[in-house]
Amino acid sequence: MSNNPYFVTPAQAGQNPLSFGGFRRTMGTTDHMMLLEIYLPRETVVPLHQHIHDQVGYIVHGRFELTVDGSTQILNPGDSYAVPGNMPHSGRAVVDTVLVEIFSPPREEFRDPVAE
Repeated sequence: MSNNPYFVTPAQAGQNPLSFGGFRRTMGTTDHMMLLEIYLPRETVVPLHQHIHDQVGYIVHGRFELTVDGSTQILNPGDSYAVPGNMPHSGRAVVDTVLVEIFSPPREEFRDPVAE
């Protein structure tokens, strides 16, 4: 596949380690939003944090315990969530979990050069 910015394959979006465990792939990105695929091994804890970016996500595989602004819920495949910018949130992968997340605006620290 070409190095066309409109199309990104998993091979072009390398797995990048997350500081708390697991990996992310930065997939499609524009000036206004960013799509990530995230893999979290069982019992990976995403520490409490917040950022300016609006964040929405979808559970592809596994089970994910998400806490947003003090409210906690277990999410299963097919479930989705939304976290407004600057809202404190944290999570835990109950089992090996794959999720897809969109950030707006994009998280500049997650921009990856696309491999050729």
